[in-house]
Formats: sequence, structure tokens, C-alpha cells
Amino acid sequence: MKKHVLIMLLAVFTISCDSDDTETRTVNVDSTLIAKSNLYGNGSEGIVQQNLVINDLSSWNDLMLQMNAVNNVTNDFSERDIDFDLFTVIAVFDTVKNNGGHELDLSISSNSENILVSVVDLFPEGDDSNMVTQPFHIVKISRSQLPISFE
Repeated sequence: MKKHVLIMLLAVFTISCDSDDTETRTVNVDSTLIAKSNLYGNGSEGIVQQNLVINDLSSWNDLMLQMNAVNNVTNDFSERDIDFDLFTVIAVFDTVKNNGGHELDLSISSNSENILVSVVDLFPEGDDSNMVTQPFHIVKISRSQLPISFE
């Protein structure tokens, strides 16, 4: 009889314990918009479709120089001096588009394991213009030790 009671208690205890398979809590990450616009150099800037995580001043300055290769777009940035001890920059570039009206939107969230950046490509309804554009979206977030991934 004691054996059956012990087995029952062990089964109840095991079932009531939290499992590692439980869903992790996801929260939105606050970001500060640096720029959300388009490059207009018909791809001459040499920036391919990419998602960048920038953690140092040298990489940030290199990116701004490359973005300014045809037009001085960084003049319109909300800020250019980033304290990389406190912040990480996330820069997302789309492909070169044959017409205008395209833009990117970002949604950033985190859980206990990583920071997830969701990129949404907003398509225009019809051709907005015949101008060749390359949408980009750049934000900064508080520096974290969590890895950043994109979807």
C-alpha cells in the first residue's frame, strides 16, 4: 500500500512541475527611429538587400559613407552620433525597386533567448512613381547580450 501511495505522490509531483517546454514570454523592444526612407542611387551605393546589426562606431561610419556615395541621405537621420556602449543599431535594406512607394517596417520583440526583428515589406498599390528606389529602415535599441535574429 505504501508503494502505491508513493507512486501516486511521485506522479502528482511530476505532473505539477513546470516543464521546459512552456512558452517563453515575449515583450516588445523599444526602438528609436534613426531613418526610414529610400536610397535613390539606382544601386550605385553598392548596398545589397541585407539585415545589419551594428555594434561599433567604425562599422556605423562605414555604412553612412556607403549610403552617402550618391546622395547625402544621412543629413536626414534623426541622429548620427551613437553611443555603442549603450545602443545597437539595426539597419535593414531592401532590394533596389524599379518604382517608388515601397517601404520597410520593423517590429522588434525579445524573450529570454533572443531579440527578434520582424521585417515587413510594404508594397505600394500600383506604381507610385517611375523612380528607382531602395527602401531602408534604421533604428537603435538598447544594447543587450541576447543574439539578434531576423524574420
